[in-house]
Amino acid sequence: EFTSESRPGPAELVELAVNVLRAAATSAGVPAEDVERQVAETLAYLRRRLSGDYVVDEFGFDEDYTVNVHLPLLRPLYKKWFRVEVRGIENIPDDGGALVVGNHSGTVAMDSLMTQVAVYDEHPKNRHLRMLGADLVFQMPFIGTMARRSGTTLAANTDAERLLAGGSLVGVWPEGFKGVGKPFSERYKLQRFGRGGFVSAALRAGVPIVPVSIVGAEEIYPILGNMPAVARLLGLPYAPITPTFPLLGPLGMVPLPSKWLIEFGPPIETTSFGPEAADDPMLVFDLTDQVRETIQQTLYSLLMQRKSVFL
Repeated sequence: EFTSESRPGPAELVELAVNVLRAAATSAGVPAEDVERQVAETLAYLRRRLSGDYVVDEFGFDEDYTVNVHLPLLRPLYKKWFRVEVRGIENIPDDGGALVVGNHSGTVAMDSLMTQVAVYDEHPKNRHLRMLGADLVFQMPFIGTMARRSGTTLAANTDAERLLAGGSLVGVWPEGFKGVGKPFSERYKLQRFGRGGFVSAALRAGVPIVPVSIVGAEEIYPILGNMPAVARLLGLPYAPITPTFPLLGPLGMVPLPSKWLIEFGPPIETTSFGPEAADDPMLVFDLTDQVRETIQQTLYSLLMQRKSVFL
C-alpha cells in the first residue's frame, strides 16, 4: 500500500510503464527501442495537445493529429489487411499544388483513406493529401470533425482552388456516391464524372492533374442489393446488402481482405491552357473525358495483372 510519502509521481509511473512495455516487447520479439520511441512520441504528442502547442489551418486541418493519430490508425489496414501495393508514386510532384483524381468504390470511402496513407507513407516528401468530401461527411457529428482534422474539405470549387493555389495536394473522387454505391455487377466500370468541376479548379490554379487508379476497393463490401426504405429512414444515399451485411450484424461491417493496387499515372499538365480555359465548356469536357478514360484503361490493365482478388 502506498503512503503519501511513497506514492510514485508521474515520472515514476511513466518509467514503470516503459519498463513493462519494454519487457512485453522483448518477450514478443519486438525491438525495445521501437517501443521506447513510440512511447516518447506519444508522450510528446499528449504534451502538445494539453499545452495547445499545435496548429490548425483555416480549413480545420490539424497536421499534428493527422500524423500521430489518423494515419497510424489506418496503417494496419493499409499494410496488413489490404496489403496495398503502390506504383507511380514518382508522378506526385515533390512540391506545389496538384490535383489527384481517382475512381471511387467500395460502399464506404475506404479508397480515399488508403490513397491518403499511400501518398504520405510512400512519397519521399511525405506529402499530405487534402481530400474533398461530400456534404454528408460533415453532417455526421464525430466523422465530420475527424475528417476535417485529417485534411478533408467540403467539395466546393472555391475551396479546391484556394488549396491548389496555395500549393496543396488535393484529392477528388468525381464519381461520388454513384461510384461507392454501385452494385458489384458494375465493378470497375467508371460512372459519370459530373460536369468537370475538378478540371476547372485545376485550370484556374494552373496545376497538373494526376490520375490514380485503385483496384481492390470494389471487393471489400460487394453490393448485392439495396434497401431504399432503410436508406430514406437514415437519410443515406443507399443502404447496401452485401454477402455479410446485414446477415452477420456488426460483424458484417468488417471489410473483406482484398489485395489492393494503387497506381498514380503521369500528370496531365494544365498550365499551357491558361486560367481562362476554365470557362471553355468544350475544353473542360475534353480534359474530363481524358482523365476518366486514362483511369478506366489503367483499371483494365491492373485487373489483368492481378493474380487473385485476395492474394
